[in-house]
Amino acid sequence: MRIAEICPPWIAVPPKGYGGIEWVVALLADGLAEAGHDVTLFATGDSQTKARLEYVFEQAPGSAAINDIVLDTTHTLFSLQHAAERFDVLHVHSPFSTLAASVETGVPTVHTLHGSFVPEMTRLYSFVAHRAWFVAISEAQKRFNDDLRYGGVVYNGIDMSSYPLQQEKEDFVLFLGRAAPEKGWRRAIDAAVAAGERLVSAVKISHPTEQEEWKNNVEPILPSDFEVLGEITLEEKVSLLRRAKAVLFPIDWPEPFGLVMTEAMACGTPVIATPRGSVPEVVEDGVTGWIVDVEDYPAQAADRLTRLSEIDPLACRDRVQRLFSKEAMVAGYEKAFERAASAS
Repeated sequence: MRIAEICPPWIAVPPKGYGGIEWVVALLADGLAEAGHDVTLFATGDSQTKARLEYVFEQAPGSAAINDIVLDTTHTLFSLQHAAERFDVLHVHSPFSTLAASVETGVPTVHTLHGSFVPEMTRLYSFVAHRAWFVAISEAQKRFNDDLRYGGVVYNGIDMSSYPLQQEKEDFVLFLGRAAPEKGWRRAIDAAVAAGERLVSAVKISHPTEQEEWKNNVEPILPSDFEVLGEITLEEKVSLLRRAKAVLFPIDWPEPFGLVMTEAMACGTPVIATPRGSVPEVVEDGVTGWIVDVEDYPAQAADRLTRLSEIDPLACRDRVQRLFSKEAMVAGYEKAFERAASAS
């Protein structure tokens, strides 16, 4: 199949730092190419891929340029040139690209919903609801808008070789995420304190409000033996995930898909999470970690931290291999693309 992967032009594929969408697109483009498909990746010139790379911008401008309509329009129109003659399916990862591709090209268009639904996006998607096909990244996300035409639910995948299993753990628990209240940093701190565990946090602070929140409300309550890191590289993240005895994931929002859960489990590290968003689809309660109440997270998580010997690291990794690996993701998208192409 001739497939165009159209990624937003903000961040290189794969990203050099943070960039969840770009990591997924990088793995998917490589996986589809390895499976024998003719894949063209439209990204920026500093991207690296096993697919054919085409671009209009040499360098990714970075996250500061996100939502720059001129960049997005230029990149999208470049990507759609001669699409009808070149491709069997267009796979797009930004709302504007979906709107343009489905209206202008006549080529079957598949759009992956990477974020949570907001009213503005719902209205935009309604314009193309019967022209484009949509892929949700979890059943929880799909339930937010059942009116779209879905090609399937495909979980984000990871490259298992990048997350080696480690069964012997070190004496700390881990929290990874943005410095935003809905990510649950306060619950993670309280849980570690209640359990008498040392907490290591790798926190991404993107906005001034998050910086203020962290400085005023987090730093003053951190025990002296807790370690707080800034944004880290993939290699540093994998090292932490492999060594941690558990990952705390106390979110309080409907996160469509929490990649850190699968990354941790691939390393054999259990996840203690709350039943929000995709969590019940990812974590198998009592097998790869635990799902506990949001309101009572500190006490319940502290209890589960005394029961880590009940979790088999091999079971954690096996679940990711079956459901959340690159291979599983590629197979899911192949089915979605075939469905879109055969219906045109």
